[in-house]
Amino acid sequence: MVGKLLLCLFLVTSIIFVLSWSFVLHSTGQIHFLDYPLLHNPIFPAMNDVNSGVSTRGNDEHYNDEVKGEKDGNSVGQEIGKCMCEVPGEEPLKVYMYDMDPEFHFGLLDWKPEGNSSKSVWPDIRKHIPPYPGGLNLQHSIEYWLTLDLLASEFPDIPRANAAKRVHNSSEADVIFVPFFSSLSYNRFSNVSPHRKTSRNKELQEKLVKFLTVQDEWKRSGGRDHVVLAHHPNSMLDARNKLFPAMFILSDFGRYPPTIANLDKDIIAPYKHVVKSYETDVSDFDTRKILLYFQGAIYRKDGGFIRQELFYRLQNENDVTFSFGSVKNDGINKATKGMHNSKFCLNIAGDTPSSNRLFDAIASHCVPVIISDDIELPFEDVLDYSEFSIFIRTSDALKEGFLINFIRGIRKDEWTRMWKRLKEVDKFYEFNFPSKEGNAVQMIWQAVARKVPTVKTSVHKSRRYYQTGLEPQRELSSLPIPRSFW
Repeated sequence: MVGKLLLCLFLVTSIIFVLSWSFVLHSTGQIHFLDYPLLHNPIFPAMNDVNSGVSTRGNDEHYNDEVKGEKDGNSVGQEIGKCMCEVPGEEPLKVYMYDMDPEFHFGLLDWKPEGNSSKSVWPDIRKHIPPYPGGLNLQHSIEYWLTLDLLASEFPDIPRANAAKRVHNSSEADVIFVPFFSSLSYNRFSNVSPHRKTSRNKELQEKLVKFLTVQDEWKRSGGRDHVVLAHHPNSMLDARNKLFPAMFILSDFGRYPPTIANLDKDIIAPYKHVVKSYETDVSDFDTRKILLYFQGAIYRKDGGFIRQELFYRLQNENDVTFSFGSVKNDGINKATKGMHNSKFCLNIAGDTPSSNRLFDAIASHCVPVIISDDIELPFEDVLDYSEFSIFIRTSDALKEGFLINFIRGIRKDEWTRMWKRLKEVDKFYEFNFPSKEGNAVQMIWQAVARKVPTVKTSVHKSRRYYQTGLEPQRELSSLPIPRSFW
């Protein structure tokens, strides 16, 4: 009898002891039985994997794919560049576009409504598309392509990619699009005529601010969900400080203080390249005879001083072409030929951190050599530029012999890998009408779509006390911009 009691007491004590230690281990986070319900039972072999340090990831299909990708030399960045730029089956971005007077958009291209459509503010793009001026005007023409794409989204018979569509009820929209051709306005109408006190460009900006700030859509969000195009660095000089809550689409931040424009709320879009695309590129490392190529303005202000410094260092190198060039005297054709026959193309900071030369190089499959410490690049959240570009700090580039020796040290196989990647990504920088899957227009819309959750969060936060009466009623346009947007 005593023996049985001792046995029962021993069993109870043992159970209490085991449970006590289980509780201790669980509470200290060493073993989470709720996460791993089978691990406490010693008869399951999974416990042996844990004790022996064997990772169960070896049986995970996704993990095996990752490992295989590493062995095959495919980086995560490459897969992002190839796949995330085109997401089949996703809902297109819903965009409300103001029906603004043609003087803000196609009227700047001398378009006027005709006949029965005299009251229309938009051209019938199924019949006629007002042409955009050529030359260097084209490099900042994104406003034109985005507007055309929205107009085309209303016609099912126009074949186009579908990253964005126009809606006519602003309450249904993800963003509000402002169709002001600001770069064209600056390029064509920034000079003051003899009989005028101010330029037409400045007058249009003043009209734009007055128009936007009285709209119900602007008041609802304080402008935060509005998309404003200011791709030319000098466009919107007068209006930008008044419209800064909006999402700007820019070429860079070179002439903006961070309180007005920054990556948290704004988008960097590519220039439209002006050299011809290399559509049938069968070149290779050996057939491209020029090692390093640059053609453009050599003497620039601001950060562009480095151009003349590099010109002095490289002008006597036999396999380097470093020359002055412009659109005049057949400059675009000369640049096309030069870039198509070069292994590497210099992209050096000028008056601002960015230049069209980078996108000319991409279109030419000439590996860009970027020397611009403050540059921001389009779509860098989904594209890894290090896969097809060389980055060199300004301080290093100015060291005697550094740049040319660095470029000459790049092996043929390394160059070939970047050249092949350029041939894969060049479509992301092409502007077309109708727009094509994965082209620059679609990439820009997708970049806007990625900002929408942040915009909505900011708008919702700004409304916390707006409807409660706990604060004096104020229009949202007068509310401070959240610091997270800065």
